[in-house]
Formats: sequence, C-alpha cells, structure tokens
Amino acid sequence: MTLLWIPLLSFIGSIFSSFLGKLSRNQSTALTLVPPVLALALAIYLSPAVFAGEVLRESATWVPLLGLEIAFRLDGLALLFVFMILGIGILVIFYARYYLSEKDSMPKLYSYLMLFMTAMLGIVMSNNVLQLWVFWELTSISSFLLISYWSHKSEARKGARMALAVTGGGGLALLAGLLMLGDVVGSYNLDVILQSKSLIQAHGLYEVILVLVLLGAFTKSAQFPFHFWLPHAMAAPTPVSAYLHSATMVKAGIFLLARFYPALAGTDLWFVIVGLTGLTTLLFAAYVALFKHDLKGLLAYSTISHLGLITLLLGLDTELATVAAIFHIINHATFKASLFMATGIIDHETGTRDMRKLNGMWRFMPYTATLAMVSAASMAGVPLLNGFLSKEMFFAETLYQQLLGSMSWLIPVLATVAAAFSVAYSARFIHDVFFNGDPIGLPKEPHEPPRYMRVPIEVLVAICLLVGMFPNFVIDGILNVASAAVLGTAPPEFKIAIWHGFNLPLLMSFIAVCGGLFIYTQRRYLFQFQASLPPLNAKKVFDNSVYNIVKWCQRKVVAVENGSLQRYLMLMFLVVLISAGWPLFEMAQLVGQKAPTDIDIHNGIGAALLMIGAIGTVIWHHVRMVSLLMLSVVGLMVSVAFTRFSAPDLALTQLTVEVVTIILLMLALFFLPQRTPKESSSIRVLRDIGISSAIGVVVGSICYAMITRPHDSISEFFVANAKIGGGGTNVVNVILVDFRGFDTLGEIIVLGVAALGIYKLLINLPLFMPASDSEGRPWAKERYPLLLASISQSLLPLALLVSFYIFLRGHNLPGGGFIAGLVTAIAFILQYIAHGSHWIAERLTINYRKIIASGIAIAILTGVGSWVFGRPFLTSWFDYFDLPVIGQIELASALVFDLGVYITVVGATLMILASLGKVTANAPKEEVNF
Repeated sequence: MTLLWIPLLSFIGSIFSSFLGKLSRNQSTALTLVPPVLALALAIYLSPAVFAGEVLRESATWVPLLGLEIAFRLDGLALLFVFMILGIGILVIFYARYYLSEKDSMPKLYSYLMLFMTAMLGIVMSNNVLQLWVFWELTSISSFLLISYWSHKSEARKGARMALAVTGGGGLALLAGLLMLGDVVGSYNLDVILQSKSLIQAHGLYEVILVLVLLGAFTKSAQFPFHFWLPHAMAAPTPVSAYLHSATMVKAGIFLLARFYPALAGTDLWFVIVGLTGLTTLLFAAYVALFKHDLKGLLAYSTISHLGLITLLLGLDTELATVAAIFHIINHATFKASLFMATGIIDHETGTRDMRKLNGMWRFMPYTATLAMVSAASMAGVPLLNGFLSKEMFFAETLYQQLLGSMSWLIPVLATVAAAFSVAYSARFIHDVFFNGDPIGLPKEPHEPPRYMRVPIEVLVAICLLVGMFPNFVIDGILNVASAAVLGTAPPEFKIAIWHGFNLPLLMSFIAVCGGLFIYTQRRYLFQFQASLPPLNAKKVFDNSVYNIVKWCQRKVVAVENGSLQRYLMLMFLVVLISAGWPLFEMAQLVGQKAPTDIDIHNGIGAALLMIGAIGTVIWHHVRMVSLLMLSVVGLMVSVAFTRFSAPDLALTQLTVEVVTIILLMLALFFLPQRTPKESSSIRVLRDIGISSAIGVVVGSICYAMITRPHDSISEFFVANAKIGGGGTNVVNVILVDFRGFDTLGEIIVLGVAALGIYKLLINLPLFMPASDSEGRPWAKERYPLLLASISQSLLPLALLVSFYIFLRGHNLPGGGFIAGLVTAIAFILQYIAHGSHWIAERLTINYRKIIASGIAIAILTGVGSWVFGRPFLTSWFDYFDLPVIGQIELASALVFDLGVYITVVGATLMILASLGKVTANAPKEEVNF
C-alpha cells in the first residue's frame, strides 16, 4: 500500500501537529514538516515509473456490492498535483512559522493545513469517484476551518460560511453527477469511467451529468458567476490564502475538469459551456482586479482571471490547448504563491495592505520588492519568465479554434484584452506599492522581514526564472506525462521556447503589454467610470439571498409545524393511508393461496392482552403512570410473542429495552404533570378515531395479504451460512456482527452520538422540581429505601455475571453484546436508583464519554484489522483451537466487534439514564464525572 502512505502521512501529520503546542515555534515547525517531506520523497521515488508511462494503482475492497473501495492511482496528472500540493504546502508551513504572531495558535493552523493537504491529495489520487467526492467535501470543511482561523473576526466567519455554502452546494451537484455517471458506466472505478467515453456521451443523461459535474468544478474553482466567495476568503491568514489560491482548493475544480476531460470532453456542449464560462471569468475578473485597493483583493481577482484562462483552454477543441492549460496550472501555482507570500510580508512589516497607503516600499524593503516584482512580471507575461511561455501558448491556441463559429475571431481579441488588463493590474501592483512616492499613514515603520521568511518566495521565484529560461530542461517531462493523462493519449509534438520568431502570438503579447501599460497610465478615467456604476456587493447579495431563503423556509415550516404532536402524527398517518392504502384497492383479491396459521388458545390470549394493553394506554393516557404501566404490558406481550414464534434473541432484546425505556420514562415523568388536561374536542376525537381505525384496517389488510401469500425469504441464506461463514449457530447474532456488521457499526455510532447529545442538553437545564405527587402528598423523606439498597447490592454481582454469560454465549446461543450491554446498564442503573448519584460518585469514577469512544474504537479497529489480511472491511474470522484442560474451543474475531458493541451500549445507556437521574436528584453537576 505504497500510494496510500502519501495522503496517510499528511493525515498523521495533521493529528500529530495538533499536539505540539508546548514546543517552541522552531521545534513545532520542524516536526510538522517531517510528514509532508516524507510524502514528497515517496512521490519522487515513485515518479520514474510514472514518467515511463505507467499508471500506479492500489486498492482495498470495502463494500463491493455498493461499488465502494479504497482505491488510489498515480498517473501524470495526479503526480503533477501531488508535487504542487506537497511542495508548495511545505513552503507555506515554513513561511507560516514567521508570519503568525505569538498570540496565534501555530499547532491549530498547522493541523488545519495538513488536513487540507490530506483532502487535496485524496482528490487527485482517488481511483473511485465516490471516494474522490468524500475528499472533495473534506476540502470544503477544512477550508472552512482555515478561512475562519481568526474566528474572532466577523469577516472571517462570514467568508468561511460563504465559501462552505457555495462549494458545498456545488459538491452536492457533483455527487449527483458522479452517481449518475457510475450508474451509466456500471462502475464507480475511475479507470473504467475514463475508458467509457463513447458509452457516456451516447447516453441520454450525458447532458445532465455534464452540467452537474461542471457545477461542482465551477463552484470550487470560482468561475463566474460563482466567483464571489473567493475574494471574501481573503479574511484567512496569508499562508492560507497562498495555499488555497495556488496549489489547492480552487485548483481542485481545475483538476476535476482535467481529470474527466477524457470521458466528458469532445462534444459541442462541453466546448460551449466550459469555453464561454472560462472566457467570461477571464475577462470579468481581470477588469475587476484593476480597481481593488487591497493587495489580497487584487490577487484574489487575478487568481479568478487566471483560473478562467485555464478553463477556457480546456474548453478549446485542440490538444495543444490542453497542454497549454496544464502548463499554466504549473506556472500560476508558482508566481501566485510567491505573490501572496510577498503580500503577507508587506502586510506583516507595514501593518496594512491598502495600496493607497503603500507607496515607495522599494526604499524600505528592496530585496522583498525585487522578488515580488519578478513574480508580478511573470503574472503579467513578461519574457524570460514562466508566465510568458504559457501565455504565448494560450494566444496561439485561441487562433486555432471554432468555438463561436464565424465569430470565433472574437476569442483571440478578447484574450488579448484580458491579457492587457492582467498587465495593467500587475503594473499597478508593482508601481503603486514599491514606487509612486512616499507611504501615507502606515501603522508602523516598514522594514525587511526575517531572513528565513523570504526563503519560500526565493524558491518559487527561482522556479519562475528557471522555467522561463530553460523550459524544456525543467518542465518538459512532467508536462508530457500530465498532458498524456488528460488527453488519454500521447500529446502532440510541441516545443516550448522563448523565441518562435515574429508571429501573431508574439504580436498579441506585444499589444497586451503596451495596451496594459496604457490602461494603467490612463487608469483614472477607468476609475471614474467604475465609480459611476451602481455598486454591486456580492457579499450583500449572497447574504440577502440566504436571508430570503431562510425566511421562506421559516414560513413554510410554520405553516406545517405548529408544535402539535397530534397534528404531525395525523399528517404522517394520512400519507401512510394514501401511499399504502391506495394499492390495496387495485388488488383483485386480498387473500392469497397460502392458508393462514390457526389461532390457538395461547396465541389468542396473547393477542387479547396485547390489544388490551394498547387500548388501555389510549384510554388512560391522561393518567400518565397508569398509561405507562399499560404501555409496559404491550412491550411485555411483544417479548412473549417473539418467544412464541422462536425468536429468543429478539425477545431478550425487547425485554431489556422495555426495562430501560420504562426507567427512562419514569425519570422523565417526574418533571411532567401527573395528569394531562383534556384538550381535544369531540369532533377531533371522532377524526382521530377514524384515522386510527383506517390505519388499522390498512395495516391489518397488508399483513393478512402477506401471510397468505408464499414468498422467498433471505433467511434461508443466513441459516445456511451462519456457521460456515460466520462461525456461529446463533443466526441473529451472526447477522449483527458479520453479515450486517456495517449496519451495527453505524447504529452504535448513532447511539453514542444520541447519548452525548442528551447529556449536553441536560447540562444546566433549569427544570421545575415538584414537591408532591398528583394527590398533593409530599415525597417520602427516605429517598433511598434500605430494602431496595440491600437487594440492589446483592443483585449487582449476579447481574454482571449473567451479563458476562449472555455476552460470551451470544455467538452460538441467544444473547450477544447488545443484550449483555443493556443487562449491565440496568444493573448499574439499579444502583443509581437505590443509592443515588452521590453514593455512586464516592465509590466509582466513570467517564461515560471515554467508554462510548472506546467501544466505537474497538468496533472500528476490528473492521480495519481485516485490511491487514487483504480482506474487505469488517470481514470476520474464526477457527478452532485445542487448549489444555479446556479442550477444543472456537475463537472468532466477531467476538471483539461484539465487545465494542457491548461497551458502547453500556456507556450510552448509562450516560442517558444517569444524566436524567442526576437531574432528578438535583445533584451538583461536578459530583458525577461524565
């Protein structure tokens, strides 16, 4: 599993770096850099095979029937992004050590950055599209954490929410597209999808799939009209901005376009949507960038513009345009990361990013100014720098496309106009910050940063120069293999050179440079024109849209949800009547060919008691204690029915659950009125009787129709395979811990989350404490009767012994972890009832949160352990061993999983009931350790 270690190392680094708070800044930075450096070394080690044309793959089966697997692949495109993600990530972490102040939490930022690095590596290396989507959403979550790092700032919180809303919405569209894509192809494996171009594009859902996938890509890469979230993400610390805007986050959308290019591209719809979206974004963002006074705002819109350029190249119907897009991905990552870091230095050493105040910085920080000017010149496309080469290829490819038919000549014209604006805002960045007179009202005296703070910028500027002057030597190999991965075939021959002679692309570059400088010199007229336009605040538009949606939803909710449980049940039952009752009228005959089982005296008595209990619960529901007792009769008779029909496991489970439920309800009833006032009118009572009777008729008819018809049951499969496949004769338990172990894992996680939620809700909850019962009689002074206390202490070891016995025999006889856990919980709850929480706290310190976490961890690790042996997640194992004295004994890995279930059930049940009991007893919160 060599490939797995690349994202796994960064994930380990994310966890590890969060525990480095007590170390010095240098120590924590050095230790944080170890995992990504090792991952980069591993990627370099694997790169010769990729350069040789191989596609490295590794996978582990997870849920084969659902098409889920842990699968990774490393081809040329993935390798390029791995190099960018890890390489620039290492530089950003090193840079952040000097950028953060003493007040900022360095481990927190490092942990978030490494988590984001893990998510990006997962995206680019995934060989299963569902796995890709999981990592895709993880980038949205981790970017939310990064953007809101300075959570005390309102703009940081709002910017993070906006980014999460927009990219999260696009992620949902992407999920729909990927699910449809997998359904069309018949597999979620990326290799299969990329080889099914003709099948996908011939399908009737191709247009829908394309639009959904593009929505995911466009929202993540901030394409127009989804661009507005990116400038507001500038509230993040500059190291975060440098990382998000160069090698990650926004590049994830570009990666998605490139990754699915072999399967989805090649149609007119692709070229129109992708090409025109990229062209619009390129022009619009280049124009807006010129008017931004904030340095990071200017760079944000320049990022959007360059992403539009790459998108436009991927939308042009030429192979060399795709090569140019890959080339510009590399170049943009280098000069944009260095520009953001230089901006961070300027902000760090001057206290502002406002270009109206930042003038003449050349005199105060000449070295930083030189580095920033080289990067800005690369962004503008100045010769001898890498940005010039990819922009030349861009100009050349705009001349050989037919995107707009006879009007396709507009593409190179508009491309030149956009390039002119990029020169103009680059010139403004250089002139207004480093020259243009003296600084105005700076918060502090500017000076050069610490020496090592410039090292990451120096590395990136050196790459800009080396690629610009020696492109074939530096970049040719990775560009070829990455382009081949996107095109699905070997790229056409191309030559990257500084000089191609006098040609039209060179003329376009000359016009762009001259035009850009002219625009900058005459910028005051453009500023006046821009000021005359009505202001459009994207943030305000977004906030208003969200507000209107929320208000509309609130009105709809209020129209349906009025706080009446009776009304909710009525609506639910009406839906059941319509959906389940209507098909009954279309059945020719209700009774099937199979004769129903005869009703004997025992079944009749049991059914009568069950009905009496149910009817009694309804009749005496105003007297809550009586209705609770009648309800317990219903639960008891259900347990008896399970026993009658040979389901002892279900009977035991129902019985223990019934005990726990009754205790829970009795604790809750302490805070509720002992009697419920009559609220329903006679008409409402008649209505409710009619609806409930109709429900009874429909459900009874469905049950009768089912039991009188022969049907194939899956139970025969479980009975036949329980022993040979799961090693147990108790079919129910084998199903829970083996065949449906993943369901059980999900259930205990839900149980644990519910217990934690109830515990949090009950903390400091002010409740009315009644002093008497419903008859006005005060509660007994003796809160814990001696007889109950004595009996409970005697029963505790016996109950624990029974619980242990039920647990051990569960794989072959009725029992198991769930039932045993409930028995143990009941035994401990009895001690709470008999002695009170004070008595328990003095003798036993229990941290229920750790118990729940331990149980879930044991269950998960049991499933992960099967991967070590190359088997799917949660695959069980069993064998027989001869032990001295004991003799032959069976050992099964499912027993360990069942132990996790047992521990989780004990912890969750005790947390819920003990929390309620503690509130009931009005005990101080600190006396019981939860």
